[in-house]
Amino acid sequence: MTRKSGFPPVTDANTRVLVLGSLPGEASLAAAQYYGNPRNAFWRLMETVLETRLVPLAYEDRLAALLSRGAGLWDVIAEAERPGSLDAAIRDPAANDLLALIETLPALRLVAFNGGTAAKLGSRLIGDRVATLALPSSSPAHAARSFEQKAEIWGQLKTFVIPGGA
Repeated sequence: MTRKSGFPPVTDANTRVLVLGSLPGEASLAAAQYYGNPRNAFWRLMETVLETRLVPLAYEDRLAALLSRGAGLWDVIAEAERPGSLDAAIRDPAANDLLALIETLPALRLVAFNGGTAAKLGSRLIGDRVATLALPSSSPAHAARSFEQKAEIWGQLKTFVIPGGA
């Protein structure tokens, strides 16, 4: 089985909240974009957090909007074997060096985990180095909560980012 690899971190010195997923799914890998599956609610959820439109923007502009408001992205897993996109199918994961990244982020106040797999693996790696928050997964496979319920929980990120305009 071919190992799947994630993307580099999207952060800068002003990153106050780092959102960590597990490992990009098939649609995201094919698009070479974080949360590239149009059914994944990540960008819509971040619209509610940042109070600004993201979905209509080009991918690079979405990333720039996140950074300009103090939000960063990465994944807990650097690479793993996984048929399909479900986290339950991940085998033999190799972790990203989260601690090394955290050390380069002087403004970091919170690491938010997008989903249970990211939270379970990432919490072990980070320990008590920085505050953490487990969020319900933005994945379309996680249907236990409605978008509105997820948005309410994701809203906790608002105190860590700079809300923005139109």
